[in-house]
Amino acid sequence: MGGGPRTPTLTALLCLGLCGGPWDQVRAEAFPRPSLRADPGTMVSKGSPVTLWCQASLRADAYGLYKERGSEPRLTRIPQASSNKTGFRIPSTTSHDAGLYECAYSFGRNLSERSEPLVLVVTGVDSAPSLAAQPSPVVASGGNVSLVCTSQSTSGPFHLLNEGGAQPPLRMEPEQRSNDGRWQAVFPVGPVSASHGGTYRCYASHSSYPNMWSHPSDPLHIEVTGVYREPSLQAQPGSLLLPGDSLTLRCHSEPGFDRFALTKDEGPTPPQRLDGQRSPDFPLGPLTRPHGGRYRCYSGHSLSYAWSAPSTPLDLLIAGAESKPSLSAWPPPPGPWGANVTLLCRSETRADTFHLHREGSLDPPLELRLQDTAGPSEATFTISPVTSGHGGTYRCYSSHSASPFLLSQPSDPLELLVPDSTAHDYTVGNAVRLGVSGLILLVLGGLLFEVWHSQRRPHDAPRR
Repeated sequence: MGGGPRTPTLTALLCLGLCGGPWDQVRAEAFPRPSLRADPGTMVSKGSPVTLWCQASLRADAYGLYKERGSEPRLTRIPQASSNKTGFRIPSTTSHDAGLYECAYSFGRNLSERSEPLVLVVTGVDSAPSLAAQPSPVVASGGNVSLVCTSQSTSGPFHLLNEGGAQPPLRMEPEQRSNDGRWQAVFPVGPVSASHGGTYRCYASHSSYPNMWSHPSDPLHIEVTGVYREPSLQAQPGSLLLPGDSLTLRCHSEPGFDRFALTKDEGPTPPQRLDGQRSPDFPLGPLTRPHGGRYRCYSGHSLSYAWSAPSTPLDLLIAGAESKPSLSAWPPPPGPWGANVTLLCRSETRADTFHLHREGSLDPPLELRLQDTAGPSEATFTISPVTSGHGGTYRCYSSHSASPFLLSQPSDPLELLVPDSTAHDYTVGNAVRLGVSGLILLVLGGLLFEVWHSQRRPHDAPRR
């Protein structure tokens, strides 16, 4: 570090209060210790400026800045008459500026205690390490994640920093050299809460120069799910479509959320990131086979790494991959209201899963998976009992469990006609009324017969 030329007055003041010797040890506790801070911070990238501010509890005659607990001040300043602090500016930081600093001030022949030590870290001295999250940077609240920092060039300590967090960087010694010649440190994080969300970077350093750090790694965003109640996910116009169609996946959440993310399951691993947007609508299309899959959505707030729990999964099915199956009903339509109807879906090609869909319904298709794949490729769907709500046009599809979201072409349509339930109720009511009327006629007939029989008895009595 450099400073301006010392004047005789400044040198005299410093030697009165700051020069080393037995006198300053006797008089060092005459005034309270000052404070020392770095602006813009204690981590400075190589080549950037930094100012070290030494502040006393009263106006001092002179200030001194010490590096690595040396007895001679590295820089000195006489403060302005109206100020009780002074700044030591480093216009372009180098690796030699890294280290531990203290400051003190003098007033008359009295010297203050030195400040609490401040460690200045200079970054950008070596190549950047890499930072990854295992198993994923998207972590459920209460779960655990490991942040792995890896370097090719250094075997010294690694440092993990949560940008914007209040905690100081974490320090970890490297693990043994891996097979590919790299060193790494594993930082366990958890049980995870909303406060663990944020942007992380890691640095590598040398054991001999602990305050000289590498360039920072690329940022890693840790996002915490399960902080809020889950939203719902709906497909409009439906979740069963043909290639070339378009649809919108809409994420419905409680009021107050202004950030939404959509993920598609990629095997058993959790999503690798949540790309938020302000709109709850996610338009897709024209659809192709890769669009098929299992989707979930999340809701959250802007400028936050905390998210809701995932929605119930929605399966997006893309039809048209195989030849169409056939669909038949027994008994043939129209069937009687209230009876059981069996719909048989048969595929000429080998399939182990069948889907039945009623056109116009927003509900996902019914699905049946064959237990015996050596038997015929067919499945039966039973509707019991049939009501007026089951009426409509049905189609069936076949698929393979290896590609569960790619369906065959749709079968020819089957119209299921169900008599109106009001007509059924009317017929039953007529039958009941006819039965009651017949019963009344029988009772009246019996009464008339009884009256007629009682009137004949006096005439039929024997004469004396």
